[in-house]
Amino acid sequence: MDSNTLRIGLFGIGLDAYWEQFAGLQARLEGYLTVVEGKLKAIHPEVVNLGLIDTAEKAFEAGSRFRQEDVDLIFLYVTTYALSSTVLPVVQRAKVPVIILNLSPEASIDYESFNQMEDRVSMTGEWLAYCSACPVPEIANVFKRTGVKFHQITGMLNEDPECWTEVAEWVEAARVAHVMAYNRLGCMGHYYSGMLDIYSDLTQQYASFGGHIELLEVDELAGLRKLVTVAQVAERVGLFQSQFDVQEDCSQEELERAAKTSVALDLMVDKYKLGSMAYYYKGTGNVDNEDTISSIILGNSLLTARNIPVAGEYEIKNAQAMKIMDSFGAGGSFTEYYAMDFKDDVVLMGHDGPGHIKIAEGKTKVRPLKVYHGKVGRGLSVEMSVKHGPVTLLSVVEQSGKLMLLVAEGESVPGPILEIGNTNSRYRFSIGARKFVNSWNSHGPAHHCAVGIGHISSKLHKLGQLLGMDVVQVC
Repeated sequence: MDSNTLRIGLFGIGLDAYWEQFAGLQARLEGYLTVVEGKLKAIHPEVVNLGLIDTAEKAFEAGSRFRQEDVDLIFLYVTTYALSSTVLPVVQRAKVPVIILNLSPEASIDYESFNQMEDRVSMTGEWLAYCSACPVPEIANVFKRTGVKFHQITGMLNEDPECWTEVAEWVEAARVAHVMAYNRLGCMGHYYSGMLDIYSDLTQQYASFGGHIELLEVDELAGLRKLVTVAQVAERVGLFQSQFDVQEDCSQEELERAAKTSVALDLMVDKYKLGSMAYYYKGTGNVDNEDTISSIILGNSLLTARNIPVAGEYEIKNAQAMKIMDSFGAGGSFTEYYAMDFKDDVVLMGHDGPGHIKIAEGKTKVRPLKVYHGKVGRGLSVEMSVKHGPVTLLSVVEQSGKLMLLVAEGESVPGPILEIGNTNSRYRFSIGARKFVNSWNSHGPAHHCAVGIGHISSKLHKLGQLLGMDVVQVC
């Protein structure tokens, strides 16, 4: 069994006493369950369907089976009335989040046809096929009293896009939680001295997200650079030319220096099977290390575009936020406040170092910088703006003893940016720039955050619920 594969559990519930009383009811409900399975598989192919559970004995067996199958999330499809004793053992044994599907087979009962049925036994059987809402309070009551966390989706089996969009978002949130649980985060170097807000409790990162954190040495990356061949350097320079808009004042020497580091970064990522990285290193007093760190931006930008987001300034919390955003397919570029434009009511945000070139507005420029402000060395840097349109900001905030997710939705808008060889964009928020900044800051985030394209706050809320993390949205 591949532990890196997300598996979705599915089971329906019913009452075994009904089957002899109402002919055809069991087969009808099993047919509905097959429809649910098909819709789930269209969203995510790995679905473990255990059928209708209608006795306590079957419930214990189902819970054990879900544990054996290593499911990450369970959808409980309520087909008709069922005893809570046929539900609780399943989820208690499985020990994963539960989504209750309270889905009616149609928008309403055909009352006229229903009331013209020949006998009340048939009428009752027909009613029971629509009775999914009946046991949900009982199930919720028992889950609450036994400490089982659950979420509900109420809607229709068919012709209900709102309902099935919500199902898809839960599956996507579960997939991202799964990605984080198996992600390998590389931390290379050390914190930026005195930048207290970015210091993080690594064990708390494990507690909230799972995964593995690999502590890396810059010396190893510098050593790997010495293994890079002339041919590899030439090939990587060619890749730079195709992926970036390399400005004319970028020297061949600097391109080759960045290319050597980029190839070495790939070697390190492959060696440690990294899915994300945070880095910072002063590099003073060691020529090889300084040469490595000052030529790292283009290589890290390529990694970020390959779904291996890289956060500068050793900002581990933000590397996690970037990985979350990237795993949702939204990108996830490293950013911070640059300035406020009260005239246009926007916040300018960006950062030096790598950017997520796949979410750039146009092609990302490469510019030479004679100095990295606040850092050692000089070299090539990237300049980009995030695609114009809806965006979402995410910060992993370290509180006293726990982490939370801070979220805002806004819009990347056109207009003048600072052409200083850094990533930077103009963001407009529904509550205005002034109120956004005050509200965002009030929750105590680090000064970095991740920005991605699209409005995905609803997915982030679901992820937080699956991970047991508070989610605060400011707009």
